[in-house]
Amino acid sequence: MSTAITDDAPAGSAQAGDGPAARITHVSKTFGRPGAQLLVLDDVTVDVAPGEFVTLLGASGCGKSTLLNLVAGLDAPTAGTIEIPGGQRPALMFQEHALFPWLTAGKNVELALKMRGLGKAERRTEAERLLELVRLGGAYGKRVHELSGGMRQRVALARSLAQDSKLLLMDEPFAALDAITRDVLHDELTRIWAETKVSVLFVTHNVREAVKLAERVILMSSRPGRIAREWTIDIPQPRRIEDTEVANLSLEITEELREEIRRHGKH
Repeated sequence: MSTAITDDAPAGSAQAGDGPAARITHVSKTFGRPGAQLLVLDDVTVDVAPGEFVTLLGASGCGKSTLLNLVAGLDAPTAGTIEIPGGQRPALMFQEHALFPWLTAGKNVELALKMRGLGKAERRTEAERLLELVRLGGAYGKRVHELSGGMRQRVALARSLAQDSKLLLMDEPFAALDAITRDVLHDELTRIWAETKVSVLFVTHNVREAVKLAERVILMSSRPGRIAREWTIDIPQPRRIEDTEVANLSLEITEELREEIRRHGKH
């Protein structure tokens, strides 16, 4: 009934073949008071391997974001355990950029670096490097209102990466963006994931987004959220949203998702 940060390996040392980047074991979550409880997650077990990109897919209200919040340590499971080996907290990126509007892009990134204990000069250098990584070189001094929606999400991604965690949690970070901007950021995220070797647990209700990005897609049932099925994606990266293999697998997964929704509707 807890989230545990374990020290069975030095922080940042996980490699393929080591323990998982996250281990979710028989996790359930209920909300409400005794006698009027709502079961949101039911007996969910998932491992995320070091360097793996996993998407959680399901209809609205199936508990995807709730599960992500539990892994992030923002709430505690009602039953089961969540372990994050390596002594690190996961980094979390929300759907909204959550940037401080009175700070520049660079200073927003530096907040995470300051919490890590980096000195002022080192923070500036690292913030500029991370902005370069997300293709925002030269944007250090720009205010939030000067940035487009896509640029703001890039800054939010840079701030998440600044936490230097081996596990990045992403809660529908591109859902509010237009299709073209979202497609570009998919490519950028794939590139950054390949370069940094960070493990990613990505929540979405967009089937094609899940297939384009992930190495593994996990379908959750409608409430209460359970693991309904999963797919290993063997399509080489980089992928395009309109690729035949992406489209065909997306259709298969969409049919499974529709069936889950139909089953839920019968209850």
